[in-house]
Amino acid sequence: MMARNVLISVRCITMAFLLLQIALSPMPAMASDADPEQDFCVGIVASTTIVNGLVCKSPATVTVNDFVFAGLATAGNTANGAGSAVTPAFAAQFPGLNTLGISMARLDFAVGGLVAPHTHPRATEILIVIEGSLLVGFVSTSQQLFATTVNVGDVFVFPRGLLHFELNVGTGPALAIAALNSQNPGVQAQPAALFGSGIESAVLEKAFGLTAAQVSQIEANF
Repeated sequence: MMARNVLISVRCITMAFLLLQIALSPMPAMASDADPEQDFCVGIVASTTIVNGLVCKSPATVTVNDFVFAGLATAGNTANGAGSAVTPAFAAQFPGLNTLGISMARLDFAVGGLVAPHTHPRATEILIVIEGSLLVGFVSTSQQLFATTVNVGDVFVFPRGLLHFELNVGTGPALAIAALNSQNPGVQAQPAALFGSGIESAVLEKAFGLTAAQVSQIEANF
């Protein structure tokens, strides 16, 4: 078991490094966030001042620790209804990313685990499989599905703002690392957005061909 964990850790570090190299490559035409106007702007997460991003910490108080985030080293808890866990490294969790236009996330899956259909309104996502096999896909604005199974070492890209998902179709746990070209890509899970936001039942009934009782039953899950 220890050898397996070490192997996964080495793979994770190597592939995550390559993924970051791709994501950090100059892409001015594809950038989601505005370009920074200083070397860095470590965010103050607790600030109540509203700006487009996070308020900058004084450069005099910035240390090397502001540019280190250890959160992706720990597996997420997949003991939930979806059988998955997403550990973000966005500016809110990793303030050193503030104004740099990039973020990452760790995706853990139990057997059969699912990251439900969702969108990132402010970012394109590129994902690399570290362990297991995932069925991944997105739906274009012309309602065309692009889906395939990806395995260890495979990379898949989800275009900005398009509905997408990840499902573990392997026989064991799965792990993937994602990079996104925004410090705060936003996450809108479609099931919760539709049935957990308070949209009038009549709207959902007509949109999905459901009865009021069926809508109430689904809403009870959120």
